[in-house]
Amino acid sequence: MGAIRALTSGRELKGTVSTLAPTTRSAPRRQLGRMSNTTQTPPWDETTTDSDDTDSLRLTARNLYWQGYKAAEIARKLTIPYSTVATWKTREKWADAPMATRLAAVTGHRLLLLIAKPDKTDRDYREIDELTRVMERTARIEHYGQTGKESDLNPNIKKRNEGRRRKREEQDKTKNQLTDEQIGQLIEDFESNLYTYQQTWLDAKRHRIRTILKSRQIGATWYFAREAFVDALKTGDNQVFLSASKAQALVFRAYIVQWVRDVTGVELKGTPITLPNGAELYFLGTNIRTAQSYHGHVYLDEFAWIGRFAEFRKVASGMATHSKWRQTYFSTPSVIGHESYAFWSGEHYNKGRPKDQHITLDVSHAALRDGRVCEDGQWRQIVTIYDALGGGCSLFDIDQLRKEYNDQDFANLFSCEWVDDTSSFFTFAELQAGMVDPDTDWTDVDRYAAAPYGGPVWIGYDPALSQDSAAVVVVAPPHGDCKKYRLLDKLSFRGVDFAAQAAAILTLTQRYRVEHIGMDCSTIGAGVLEIVRGFFPQVVGRSYSVEIKTGLVLKAKQILGKGLFEYDAAATDVVTAFLQIRKGATASGRQATFSAGRSKEAGHADVAWAIMHAFDRLTFNDFADGASQKRVSFMEIHG
Repeated sequence: MGAIRALTSGRELKGTVSTLAPTTRSAPRRQLGRMSNTTQTPPWDETTTDSDDTDSLRLTARNLYWQGYKAAEIARKLTIPYSTVATWKTREKWADAPMATRLAAVTGHRLLLLIAKPDKTDRDYREIDELTRVMERTARIEHYGQTGKESDLNPNIKKRNEGRRRKREEQDKTKNQLTDEQIGQLIEDFESNLYTYQQTWLDAKRHRIRTILKSRQIGATWYFAREAFVDALKTGDNQVFLSASKAQALVFRAYIVQWVRDVTGVELKGTPITLPNGAELYFLGTNIRTAQSYHGHVYLDEFAWIGRFAEFRKVASGMATHSKWRQTYFSTPSVIGHESYAFWSGEHYNKGRPKDQHITLDVSHAALRDGRVCEDGQWRQIVTIYDALGGGCSLFDIDQLRKEYNDQDFANLFSCEWVDDTSSFFTFAELQAGMVDPDTDWTDVDRYAAAPYGGPVWIGYDPALSQDSAAVVVVAPPHGDCKKYRLLDKLSFRGVDFAAQAAAILTLTQRYRVEHIGMDCSTIGAGVLEIVRGFFPQVVGRSYSVEIKTGLVLKAKQILGKGLFEYDAAATDVVTAFLQIRKGATASGRQATFSAGRSKEAGHADVAWAIMHAFDRLTFNDFADGASQKRVSFMEIHG
């Protein structure tokens, strides 16, 4: 109250913001009756209005209108023509003014009168205090109408939010904080636990581009995750991890988080991981739309299996345009027809250059076993499973692996040999077209939920023979807005009895809305079929014959050939499985046939056969295109 007295003791009011100007913001007229003062006498009637002061009359008339008086009543009260009041009302759109503006004007008018009053009573000072509060609240309401922020209505919310923001800032300063001693422990642990070939990769870190063909399961992702994190700790440089899918890229993050936890006890937080020195570690899938706004040292995992590799490499290399950034590409080889083969072999370098500038690279294992800088400036190396074994990695039983994989698969997956897919019935181009990142491209699927998908699904099962593995897949047929067949889930079994495999299929029927189960009922499949029929009576069991196998292959060819099949780009086993199915001839040489890869020697086609059993829900009539349906001819398949 003392402050109010001091403020109003003089004739001049400083810092007052006018709220009397008319506005075009609309408010329903019906609110006037609820909000207007019910007192018949306006609060400023005790003052005398100078009838010659048009502005004063206009403002007084407006305030009376906003109190609920009609234009005719205002004209009589102020003894001015009705037409004058009506003109003011229309021109200044009094009826459209928001309620907050009306309150501010009326309150402000009364407040100015009280402040100008020479001899104020205690009652006047109390009224000034109350009107000031009304003005303040009205100003908040007007500001809220402009911003929509709840904190404009309640200052306590703003204070609480500021407190939370300061707390977050303090937490950010300490989040992912590592002491010098802990950083030293990580560096020592990293450098002292490297195999010989990993030490070679570390020594080659000085090169701008490293390209490595490597065997499966020799610790490349594990190594490069640690290398990048140590580099981020030392330099503060950003690190960008790219994989065929976001889920696969997050494997890098999992390796880093577990390693730091094991060595230091610190739990890293966030995606991306942000370090106190400013370094950020990003984990991205190969979605060009979302992966081109980053910069840093780039690690591209399984580059030989990424769809549209040439296009995506432009994005990846763009992230590392500055000379300080490195690019590291590592992968098992895929097929010669893949765009990455030209990048590996040097053909990409020659494209668009004069012939006298062309290079010929020796990319044989003998030339690249120890790693070397090639004529195009890239550092290349090939690390086979035998090289890894010689480099100290004794985690393999090569004899057992040779029993589990046929010669071609072993050469591709473990000896770093590119596959010639020209003789495969399913082409790599068809398979590549279906590669997607499910976490970003399938908005109706949550693969990590208890019930991942609400639509109907088909299950396919392919049993093991003796050395190969069994596979179960879940395929979603076209449903709703999606017109594709999508591989939602797949399981692989090796050395598991038929009861356990049937139990896994039962679990899938509880997670998904299953409409069809198709399976090969030969060998161990007969036992699985009998159990599955107990909880899913409409299961379809197939005993292979030439016609049955042909039907399965041709249906799959139709779907893949039309680009109607989608699957996780990280599932490279799907590609290798379909590429196992090859064209050939019968023993007599008189009939066309396929070598379908169903023997012990080609057992890794199990995923493809399981998918084809899921597709077996379809009949050939389902592929008809109106009246232009074509008769599908059968070809003999030799198992």
